[in-house]
Amino acid sequence: MQINQGQRLPLSNLIQGQALSFSLNIASPHTVDCACFGLDAQGKLSDDRYMVFFNQPASPCASVRQAMPGEFALDLARLPASIERLVFTAAIDGHGAMRDLQASTFTIKDAGGRAVASCPFSGATFANEKAIMVADIYRKDGQWRLMSNLQGFNEGLAALVRHFGAQVADEPTPTPTPTPIQVTTLSLEKKVAASAPHLVSLAKKAQVSLEKARLDQVKARVALILDASGSMNGQYSRGRVQEVVNRLLPLAVHFDDDGAIDCWAFAAKPQKLSCITLANHKAFIDTDHDGWRDWDVGRRLNDEPRVMEQVIEHYLASGDRSPVFVLFISDGGVSENRKITRLMTEAAKLPLFWQFVGLGGRGYGILEKLDDMPGRVVDNCGFFALDDLHQVSEEQLYDQLMAEFPNWLKDAAAKGIVA
Repeated sequence: MQINQGQRLPLSNLIQGQALSFSLNIASPHTVDCACFGLDAQGKLSDDRYMVFFNQPASPCASVRQAMPGEFALDLARLPASIERLVFTAAIDGHGAMRDLQASTFTIKDAGGRAVASCPFSGATFANEKAIMVADIYRKDGQWRLMSNLQGFNEGLAALVRHFGAQVADEPTPTPTPTPIQVTTLSLEKKVAASAPHLVSLAKKAQVSLEKARLDQVKARVALILDASGSMNGQYSRGRVQEVVNRLLPLAVHFDDDGAIDCWAFAAKPQKLSCITLANHKAFIDTDHDGWRDWDVGRRLNDEPRVMEQVIEHYLASGDRSPVFVLFISDGGVSENRKITRLMTEAAKLPLFWQFVGLGGRGYGILEKLDDMPGRVVDNCGFFALDDLHQVSEEQLYDQLMAEFPNWLKDAAAKGIVA
C-alpha cells in the first residue's frame, strides 16, 4: 500500500498484532540522523530514555529499538501507558537542507519483515528545513494509528529535542524550579494511587528507604530474576513470589518514571517474561505466560549461569549505560560456583548491580561469598537470606535491598561504568 502525505489510518489495516518495524530510507548528499521520540499525552518527551537514536539505541523494555541506522523495531504492546505517540524524525548533521533530498521513502514492515506500506517523499516538498517529522504512530480510542506527517522543521536534531520539551546536554541548564524533588515524588505517588492504590503504602515506605540511602534522585532500571525450580513450588503456591513482585514494584516506580521491571524466570533454562508494570502486576505470577506452572523453563532444576548470561546479553544489546538494579530470588541448591564467579567477575565491568536474596532455602553456594570475592573492578553483588518473606517488615526489607546499592553506584561512577 502506498501512503500519501497527511494520510492517517489504523495500524490494524496493515498488520496483525503490535510488532512491526519502521524504516527510513533517505537519499541525501548530507549526513542525516534518524531518531524516534516517545511522547506523553502533552506531546512532551517526559522521559528522555524514550528518545531512541544513535547514542541511545533502545528504550526501556526494548519496546523501541534502532536495529540499524534508520530502522526501528517496535513492540507497541510493551510501551507503557504514559507513551501516547512515537514520532520518527530525520535531521541533517551539519550544513545542508532538506530540499537536497533525492527520492526517499519510509516503510512499515510486519513482524515477519514483509513491507506492508510505504510513503515516498523528496526534497521537492521542502526548502531550507534541516529536519523532518516524518511520521507518527499514536494511540486513539484504544487503537494504534499511523500518520504520514512529513512536516519540515527549520533547525536540526537539537531543536527537535527542545521542541519536545527536553534539555540538550551541551546547553546550559535552566534555573531549577523550586522543590523539584518534592514535585517528582508527588507525581509518582499520584501515579501509584491512580493505577494501584493498594501499593501506595508500600511506595511511601520504599521512598523513606531511598531517602535514607540518598537514592531518592537516582534514576535506574530494575530487573527481577525468579528461581522457578521445583523446590520453589511452595513459595509460588503460597503467594510469596507474587509478594516479591508487589514489594519490588514501588522501587521501580521511584527509580524510574516508566515503573517497569524487566523479568526473567529460570530453572534448567531461562525464560524472558513480560515487563511488570502497574497495569499488569496483579496476579502476574499466576497469569503471565499462562502462569508459573506453565513457564517454559525446561526441567525444574536450577541453572543460574544460563539466566545470568541471558540477562547480561540483554543489557549489553540495549547499549544503555544507566544503572540496573537486578534482584535475583533463589531458594538455593547453587552448585555452579565456578561459572557464577566468572560471570560476576566479568559483569563487574557493566552497569549491573546484583542483589541476591535467598528465600526459604539453603545451599546458596557462592552467592553467600560474593561480597568478599576478589578479582572484580567493583563489588557488584550483595546477598542476604530470609526463611520467610514475612519475617521482616516492609521497611526492613527495603533497607536491606538498598544497603549496598549506593556504594556500588559511587564506585561504578568513579570507574566510568555507569553514565
